[in-house]
Amino acid sequence: MSTLLLHHPSFIGHKTPEGHPERPDRIRVIDRVLEQEKFQPLARDAAQLGTMEQAALAHGEAHVHDMRDAIPSEGMIFLDADTSVSPGSWEAALRAVGGACQAVDEVFQGRVSNVFSASRPPGHHAEKARAMGFCLFNNAAVAARWAQKTYGAERVAIIDFDVHHGNGTQDIFWTDPSVMYCSTHQMPLYPGTGDWHETGAGNIVNVPLREGDGGPEFREAVDTAIFPRLIDFRPDFVIISAGFDAHVRDPLGGLRLVETDYAWVTAKLMEIADQTANGRLISILEGGYDLEGLSRSVAAHVSTLMTA
Repeated sequence: MSTLLLHHPSFIGHKTPEGHPERPDRIRVIDRVLEQEKFQPLARDAAQLGTMEQAALAHGEAHVHDMRDAIPSEGMIFLDADTSVSPGSWEAALRAVGGACQAVDEVFQGRVSNVFSASRPPGHHAEKARAMGFCLFNNAAVAARWAQKTYGAERVAIIDFDVHHGNGTQDIFWTDPSVMYCSTHQMPLYPGTGDWHETGAGNIVNVPLREGDGGPEFREAVDTAIFPRLIDFRPDFVIISAGFDAHVRDPLGGLRLVETDYAWVTAKLMEIADQTANGRLISILEGGYDLEGLSRSVAAHVSTLMTA
C-alpha cells in the first residue's frame, strides 16, 4: 500500500492579511516540494468537502454556526488579533475537516498505509467553542471523533510536535480518557498553556521545552516522557498534529529542530502504530512559517511516511 497525500486548491483560497505568517504560500511550497521525482509514488487525492455535522463532532453546533456566519462576502474579518477569515475561508475550513475525516476512512478501510493532509487553516488552537491562533476548527480532534463514531476506535492518540502548545486539542479532550493528547512545545510561548501539571483525566501529556532546545533535547523528551505513555496506552489509531515551526529557521519560535528530527519522530510513531494500531496513522498539517524550513521538513516527514 501507499502513502496518500490530500490537498486542494481551496487551501490557497483562505486569505490572510499581507505579512501574516499563516499564508497561502505555505501550501504552494508544500505542493512544489512534493512534486519532486522521489514523491511520484505518492497516491494523491483532493480533500473532500466536510460537513458542518463533522465539524460539530469536536465543537458542537453553536461554534460551527458561528464560524459559518462570520465569513464575509468580501474583504476580511478578524476573529481575534491573530485569526482572520475571508470569503474563501469557509470552503478551506470545511475541506480541512473533510480531509481529516477522509484520511480516517482511508486508513481504517485499508486502502492506504497512512495519510498526510496538507491543509489549512491549521487546527490545534481551536478550542471546543473558540477559534484562535489562526485556527477555526480543530482538524485533529474532528478526526479522532470521526474514528470513534464511524469505526469504533477505543483509544486514539494525538501527538503534537508543533512549537506552540495545542490548547484547543487539550481543551476538547480534557476529561476524555479515550483520547490521549501528547505535546512537545516551547514554553513560555503562545498560547501560554501546556505545563507539565496539566494532565486532564490522566490522558494529557505535556512536555515543555525551553527556547534554544534542539534535536537532542527534543528526542530525549519524547523518548522518556511520551513514548512510554503511548506504549502503555496502546492506541488503536494514531494522529500526528504535524507542526513544523519548531524548525531552527522558523520565525515564530525558538526551538532548533531540523529535518532529521522530524524524520526520526515520524518513524518512531509509525513503529508504535504498527505495534498497537495495525499501522493506522494519519498526519495533519499544523504550523510551519519559514517556507524553506517548512518545505524541507514536510519532505522529510512524508519521505518517512512512505517507508511504511
